[in-house]
Amino acid sequence: MDERFDMLVDLASDRVGGQVVAANDDFFAPKENLVSDALPVWKPGEYTNRGKWMDGWETRRRREAGHDWAIVRLGVRGIIRHAVVDTSFFTGNYPDACSIERIDLPGRPDLVELARDAQRWETLVERHLLDGDTVNDVPIPDHDAPTSHARLVIFPDGGVARLRLLGEPVPPTGLLDGRTEVDLAALHSGGRAIDCSDRHYSSPNRMLVGGKPRGMWDGWETKRRRGEGNDWAVIRLAGRGTVSRVEIDTTHFKGNAPGSAQVEGIDAPDASLDDLRFADWATLLPETPLQPHRRHRFSELAVAGPFTHLRLDIYPDGGVARFRAHGTSDAPWISLT
Repeated sequence: MDERFDMLVDLASDRVGGQVVAANDDFFAPKENLVSDALPVWKPGEYTNRGKWMDGWETRRRREAGHDWAIVRLGVRGIIRHAVVDTSFFTGNYPDACSIERIDLPGRPDLVELARDAQRWETLVERHLLDGDTVNDVPIPDHDAPTSHARLVIFPDGGVARLRLLGEPVPPTGLLDGRTEVDLAALHSGGRAIDCSDRHYSSPNRMLVGGKPRGMWDGWETKRRRGEGNDWAVIRLAGRGTVSRVEIDTTHFKGNAPGSAQVEGIDAPDASLDDLRFADWATLLPETPLQPHRRHRFSELAVAGPFTHLRLDIYPDGGVARFRAHGTSDAPWISLT
């Protein structure tokens, strides 16, 4: 995949709450598999009472004109920048092509209305040819429209292992009111990691997922550092705001937690990644020792902001399960650009 998309968030993943809410057919394999966070697998010789077990969404063989479709409610509302239609292990039963449509209806709209009212959907990707048993990259034209639901259309039928909708989370309407304290770094608030020194095992966006960490895989982990320096990640906050407390959680990282960490901030809404790498950052939390497999809370910060970005430095390397930055904001990032 293009490096430009590496730091985007899979807005459709079930790990962040994404769900396939409707499909016209899932005879051979259930629609829910389409947004599974896990990589698809192959189980030779395994069959159900309807046919070969497949790790994906698979419809029956179409005998009349038309096409099949599935509607996904994104786990995190956001701007879709790139799509991946993964047909892994579908070799003789993959669709010829697909298209992707979008709509922005926050909340829980009526599914029947969603499925039937074609006029309300905007086409993001026109008919795009697919290869079988392939991770198909599907470019998305430039746009800045938030999306709450997406519809994958396959022509004419067949199976898709995974649909990844990579994009930028957008703060929910009304969340940032300037009074209510929220986790400004969280994906669900509209924050995301935009740069880092290393993501060998996992993206730093993994440490911004809601809820408790479920395992070592459910966090940010770098490879073992053999040279000078330390690892770091830059998080664009959900909005420009003040930060009153931070949390650095090393739960599940027992032999590979960082020895210490530091948190810095900057108010630079228009800064490029290069600008941020060479900027002067203000220190919220000086380098502080960390313990393995422990949730660390820090409420006595040197400065509060306002900040648009935070930088987490870990020394020298290792894994962080969760990073939280609680504070207030009334200026969502999408209004600053």
